[in-house]
Amino acid sequence: MQLIDKLSILADAAKYDASCASSGAPKRSSEGRSGLGSSNGMGICHSYTPDGRCVSLLKVLLTNFCLYDCQYCVNRRSSDVPRARFSPEEVVRLTLDFYRRNCVSGLFLSSGIIRSADYTMEQLVQVARLLREEHEFRGYIHLKTIPDADPLLIEAAGRYADRLSVNVELPTDEGLKTLAPEKQLGSIKRAMGTIYTGEQTVRNEPRAPRFAPAGQSTQMIIGADDTDDSTILHSAEALYGDFRLRRVYYSAFSPIPNSPKSVPLAAPPLMREHRLYQADFLLRGYGFSANELFQGPGHLALDIDPKLAWALANRAVFPLDLNRAEPTLIARIPGIGLRTTQRLVELRRERRIRYEDLARMRCVLSKAKPFFITSDYHPQQAESSSALLYQQLRERPQPQQMGLWG
Repeated sequence: MQLIDKLSILADAAKYDASCASSGAPKRSSEGRSGLGSSNGMGICHSYTPDGRCVSLLKVLLTNFCLYDCQYCVNRRSSDVPRARFSPEEVVRLTLDFYRRNCVSGLFLSSGIIRSADYTMEQLVQVARLLREEHEFRGYIHLKTIPDADPLLIEAAGRYADRLSVNVELPTDEGLKTLAPEKQLGSIKRAMGTIYTGEQTVRNEPRAPRFAPAGQSTQMIIGADDTDDSTILHSAEALYGDFRLRRVYYSAFSPIPNSPKSVPLAAPPLMREHRLYQADFLLRGYGFSANELFQGPGHLALDIDPKLAWALANRAVFPLDLNRAEPTLIARIPGIGLRTTQRLVELRRERRIRYEDLARMRCVLSKAKPFFITSDYHPQQAESSSALLYQQLRERPQPQQMGLWG
């Protein structure tokens, strides 16, 4: 099979993995020595995130052959999709070729399980080793970790990769037993623990070799089974606490050709995935807990964002006086973000905050104004009832445009 044909198959097969990001990578200078992939050298043209990180990655599988028969996966053993396999040298060649054309700034590499978990992990590590040691590649490398692989192989991967990820896929043992019987939540968490230990060793021992400086991440598939959002967010919260994950990614289940009857025939609403990302950001950035977002089992509302839903359910907290309230509470006002909160705190050290200040800072006043007080503004009590606000602020689906004949 030609290399371009392999690339077509294995790049398409990798599209279902959402845990692909380059945030948190260190900058490596090539000044004074040879090397490829420096993100801050002269003559390199890349797209950057606002914090200056490169985001374009070559995202492929080493192979989509797999010993496992995970029911939600297009590359499962029983699937009849076209198969292909790269050698480590071919992945290295592609990465360098795409990099030299300024198409990518790094590599995201995952794989199906071939021969054994250890053999597959050895192949992934070999790609990273060749790039780093033989080609002095200084771009970003994200390696998918095989949960059942020897911890020594995972440690080797961490010495070469910027980020490692171990996909939970389904957040409960019951879900894995039903849809992915070859996988176990225990082995997944052990792999996460190995990565966490490597990170902690670097932090505690300044002379220790570098280890996955961009940390680790994971992915959960949404809608492949009946796990509710509460369980998913509580699982994510536990992973953040236990293993200091940088990110949990959420991927709405996508029905695949000839799907088995054990999985849904229709995808969940994409808005559900979006709400989970919003709720996850509240956990990571705003100090919310999963218990605050859920009163019990269930799903996030699709027609209002989780921050607004919390505010409506906790009306006794509001309205907040912006000239006196704690910054952590101000940040919980719908329509006011973390950066605006900081600006408001800095402003009130100089003078009292007025309504026009929030307009000037481009707060979403349609959401925010029932929840705050300023020196010249106080919301009307009649306009602040939760039921009325819910009807006013809920997001209604956009009507579809009718064609000429329908």
